[in-house]
Amino acid sequence: MRAEHSLTSSGFSMFALARRPIVRLLSFAFTMAVVGAPRTAQAQEPYEWRDGLVFHTFSIAAVDPRTGEVGVAVTTRVPCVGNGVPWVRKGVGAVATQANTRTEYGTELLDALARGEAPDAALKRLLAADTGFQSRQVGVIAADGRSAQHTGTNPSAWAGHRAGRNYVTQGNILVGAEVIAAVAKSFEASEGTPRHLADRLIDALDAGYVLGGDKRHGLRTSAAVVVADARPGMSRRADGQTVNISVCEHAEPVSEMRRVYNAISQTLGYRTLQQYAGGDIYQLKVMLNALGFYKKGEPVSATDTDATLYTADAVSAVNEFRRSENMGTPNVRGYQGGGSPAGLVDIETVARLWAALERAGKAAAVRQQLLDVTMVRR
Repeated sequence: MRAEHSLTSSGFSMFALARRPIVRLLSFAFTMAVVGAPRTAQAQEPYEWRDGLVFHTFSIAAVDPRTGEVGVAVTTRVPCVGNGVPWVRKGVGAVATQANTRTEYGTELLDALARGEAPDAALKRLLAADTGFQSRQVGVIAADGRSAQHTGTNPSAWAGHRAGRNYVTQGNILVGAEVIAAVAKSFEASEGTPRHLADRLIDALDAGYVLGGDKRHGLRTSAAVVVADARPGMSRRADGQTVNISVCEHAEPVSEMRRVYNAISQTLGYRTLQQYAGGDIYQLKVMLNALGFYKKGEPVSATDTDATLYTADAVSAVNEFRRSENMGTPNVRGYQGGGSPAGLVDIETVARLWAALERAGKAAAVRQQLLDVTMVRR
């Protein structure tokens, strides 16, 4: 199916409606609670919010037609962007409300979609009743792929939006149109691949971030990704949220969001392996098995009694793979006498494994096999 795109720049507003499929994921949530706080205590807001809730930023809201998941990823040079911009509702859709942010758009648009109202009709109706609509930027996408967007006037910097199959991306006060173009290109390239929705959203956001993203400098930055899954048993929460990662303040918020996501899902490569046990060991064994280095000709299952143990035969398989890639001679005594530690699996080793699987035409099948074991349900 051919993607439909629409693009606007600063100086005027525009609605874009596009039909398309949806998107897939993992699961994680950060929660903080203060026990015993005085009843008079008020919720704390960042000092930068004192003059109003303004999130000049860029974001992507998307859906997965295979799973029904809906999600938003966003980053900005203002603290705690996850508290205002992203809104999702399982089985309904996703909203990003930014610029001079009116958070009510999140609930109002999702309520409208839940009642069966079309995204473009709902957004037009709400904007018509908003005296501040020219300072807003909003993107909304329904679970069935229909979408609508609005970018108000912003004479001081580039602002615009773009819609494609299963996503809407929008941004303001950016270094240029290339930011959301990169977000769109990344997301479109991952369409149909055996990857989770949050994984794809983080990558798409990073593609825009590395090009400069929000053009302001010297300010604190934040990022967030939120995904909801309507399928039974996929979330421990009644609202279906599976991923809710909010990096309130960090020098490299998108990279930190990726690190947290990989660590929580125990994705292979999030730590350096030498002699451990864990879910990433099983992933390693599946990859080595597909390449013929581990239990060649035998099935590898997550239910095997030693599936998550870094056993001697798995260490030997890693050593053999590293030798085949001319990555040095393993030293069974560790670092003594030179050479690499036996069974060393570092970032380079993981990259070489995936490259070998790509060359063998097996990478997609292996990724599909590993989807369930990297699902976070907490």
